[in-house]
Amino acid sequence: MDSAALLDLLGNENRRRILRLLARKPCYVTEISEYLGVSPKAVIDHLRKLEEAGLVESRVDSQRRKYFSIAQSLRLEVSVSPYGFGTKSAYPASRGFDMSRCRYLSLDVGGESGRAAPEDDTAKGELRDLAAELDRLEALENELSMAQRWVQGRLTDVMDGLSEQFDDLGELDGRFYAEVAAAVANGATSRERIAHHVDAAPNAVDDALRLLAEHGVVRATDDGWRVTGD
Repeated sequence: MDSAALLDLLGNENRRRILRLLARKPCYVTEISEYLGVSPKAVIDHLRKLEEAGLVESRVDSQRRKYFSIAQSLRLEVSVSPYGFGTKSAYPASRGFDMSRCRYLSLDVGGESGRAAPEDDTAKGELRDLAAELDRLEALENELSMAQRWVQGRLTDVMDGLSEQFDDLGELDGRFYAEVAAAVANGATSRERIAHHVDAAPNAVDDALRLLAEHGVVRATDDGWRVTGD
């Protein structure tokens, strides 16, 4: 999708709130309407626009209720500086993306000043060095953008894998277990912080942590919960 059109679409706060809700779990129109505090008709209009943009998809369950969920991972980058304004939307790279092609991901900041060496301390030398540094930094920017795509794609894969592993093992939806594990991995160590992060009741978080611990995903320590291996 064109990045400018995506910015326009996400400029609406209620659409952003819908996406935040659907990132937690699939929902039907009434749930979204109650969450937003707006009419079902307005929700349907927002969902239609999000579906047309390819951000949201729907399915019908056995009770003929229409559920909506996030359709795909997408990263939107916005760059604002005195020298330009730009936007870039990028879908996650494939699992087979060759990260070894990225030359600059181990950053060398030794030449960040752009100054020429003493033996070439002339205006022409400085311009040459600045031009070379500009070229290097533009290449680095492109590589970092590609690396972000790869990381987002892998994060989605891992979260999907966790969700699938726990779909049939617990009473809660597998996606919830994945979100709890992700909250712990992101530094939420107490059940209160985890509950706040995943927007869930503490007792539901306790059940999820217990099951995750039983399967060796997380462990309890004196400082709180940690991902196994930390």
